[in-house]
Amino acid sequence: MSHIFEDDVVSAVLHHMNEDHAEDNLLIARAFASASDFKITAAVMLDFDGNGGVWQITRVGIPEELDVPWLGGPITERSAVRREVVALYDAACERLGVTPRPHA
Repeated sequence: MSHIFEDDVVSAVLHHMNEDHAEDNLLIARAFASASDFKITAAVMLDFDGNGGVWQITRVGIPEELDVPWLGGPITERSAVRREVVALYDAACERLGVTPRPHA
């Protein structure tokens, strides 16, 4: 069974990802979607749990859900969420040949 984070934690992370990192969501979607390509025009993080994140992506005008497991394996701590999202971002940049920005 996957770890379920408190609603306030999920809400805060989703707000941060969708407001401050919209382009990162798109990079992650393009890198991890099956048959990934630049036909994905939008991505919004919908949810996450201890096993990974869920994004709603739009490909050729059609919305679909994309589940992406955490690269480091299952997590149970709030502090691990940031680490895993950053790992997804870095891996997405590598897969897509994009230079990642520095992490603060």
